[in-house]
Amino acid sequence: MRRPAPFTTRPTLRGTFGMVSSTHWLASQSAMAVLEAGGNAFDAAVAAGFVLHVVEPHACGPGGEVPAIFARANDPRPVVLAGQGPAPAGATIEHFRSLGLELVPGAGLLAAAVPAAVDAWFLLLRDHGTRSLREVLSYAVGYARHGHPLGEDLPATVDGVRELFVGHWPSSAEIWLRSGRAPAFGTIFANPVYADTLERLIREAEAAGSGREVQIDAARKAWREGFVADAIDAFVRIPHRDSSGRDHPGVLSAADLAAFEAGYDQPSTTEFRGAVVAKTPAWGQGPVLLQMLRLLAAMGDDALDPATTHGIHIVAEAMKLAFADREAWYGDTGDVPLSDLLSADYADDRRRLIGQEASRLLRPGAPGGRPPRLAAFIRDDRSQVADAVSFEMSTGEPSAVTKGIASGDTCHVDVVDRWGNIISATPSGGWLQSSPAVPTLGFCLGTRLQMAWLEPGLPASLQPGHRPRTTLSPTLLLCGGVPVLACGTPGGDQQDQWQLLLLLRHLGLGMDLQEAIDAPAWHTTAFPSSFYPRETVPAGLVVEERVDAHIIGELRRRGHEVTVAEPWSLGWVCAVARDPETGVLSAAASPRGMQAYACGR
Repeated sequence: MRRPAPFTTRPTLRGTFGMVSSTHWLASQSAMAVLEAGGNAFDAAVAAGFVLHVVEPHACGPGGEVPAIFARANDPRPVVLAGQGPAPAGATIEHFRSLGLELVPGAGLLAAAVPAAVDAWFLLLRDHGTRSLREVLSYAVGYARHGHPLGEDLPATVDGVRELFVGHWPSSAEIWLRSGRAPAFGTIFANPVYADTLERLIREAEAAGSGREVQIDAARKAWREGFVADAIDAFVRIPHRDSSGRDHPGVLSAADLAAFEAGYDQPSTTEFRGAVVAKTPAWGQGPVLLQMLRLLAAMGDDALDPATTHGIHIVAEAMKLAFADREAWYGDTGDVPLSDLLSADYADDRRRLIGQEASRLLRPGAPGGRPPRLAAFIRDDRSQVADAVSFEMSTGEPSAVTKGIASGDTCHVDVVDRWGNIISATPSGGWLQSSPAVPTLGFCLGTRLQMAWLEPGLPASLQPGHRPRTTLSPTLLLCGGVPVLACGTPGGDQQDQWQLLLLLRHLGLGMDLQEAIDAPAWHTTAFPSSFYPRETVPAGLVVEERVDAHIIGELRRRGHEVTVAEPWSLGWVCAVARDPETGVLSAAASPRGMQAYACGR
């Protein structure tokens, strides 16, 4: 007998033409409009990405980054879009130490990596899209020029940093505090300065010639070597307040922008329940999802149910082990022992560390016999805190709600089209609350360097020309060599944890996409945060209030330090899928935050 369809907050959408899921309905519908006009999944994703810069500037911006993973209908092999910028030439450990800093500030100009999002989106459009630059940017230009209705998160974010803007970041105050207060929920808000920036990029592109690729390359040059780079270079030289409590100029320069070009990488992969899961290389945290799946693959079904005491305990302990390895081994270096970290033998050895009680220790492994390397800040226990709430509104990555309090966030977009092109992208950085706005451009720079350590010799040490180890973690699944699912979520360190829950429920328990997304979410905080001030909550476990009270009690008896978050607060998971046998497309989006939406037909 067929199992009755469970109640879900929304249906899993199904169709054959095209599907989009993103963290804002305006981005989803803009991408769908591109598909309706004849564009492919890559055209649509680029349009959505630039709309997200406008409608969610507290969560992503053109000064940030965009790792993505995609596959083409005519070549189903997954490819990583490497849209993470490196540290500038002047971003040396010696320079930061000379300023008396122990950590890279989480807010301000010093933490700016080379902006990569715009160049990466343009590269994707040039190589794999079909539409003109003007067409795909028209939606973002329209919302920036004529405005869009504000949701609740953006006004709350601006209000939380109002004193910083008024006292120290006047260029941000000019954009976001035009009447001396934060813009109100539901009001129409425009950013004409950013609209001017986009329109100038289009004009300079079209002045270069009539060819689509010629125009896109011209826009890339205008960004990396033209008026955008010049404006950033001039502004960064002006000291501004940062998380140290002092004013500092940045180190990013026009030369850094000119030297950077986005590119492509080969993905990291592993198999789980008949699917190949593809992630970014270890310059991002993506392989932790692969390590978690490796640890869990040999366990029984009862250990893979994230709705039971046993399942939550086992999966949380696996998460801790994978993230401990991230701290010791991941980074933008040539010696990450990823093949060893993903091997069956290594997973077997690590699995034996999972006991019946919650571990309070950070336990990285020794792949291939190599000794793990951890920052002194971690070894000296300086990252440990008593609870999960300690942040400034201007720092970190807004992701989870803990004890009713939210910090920051990221964005996500997935698209699949009728031909079988598919992409998962996680744009982030350039948060309006984390860096002062460049006044002539209408956006701010990113703060991704806060993920790098000011200690030499570590995989994630700050080093000019090297990418900070990002938390941004899009996902692509393949079956029989053909892509079948793209997913992702905002959430910093939680991104791969919440995606793991989706995969366990979808692949392991047979839930459809929306049911798997709607189910109660949870994550561990028992490893150092990637974000300033790099906190750890030993044995920390954050669960939505919808998790059964008896289960919460049992988890506490096993030693987990459980924090109960609001009922619908953890994760904005988005997903699209394609059945290669029938051609049926599907999509789902989390109701959490009441902003993410899927659309399609």
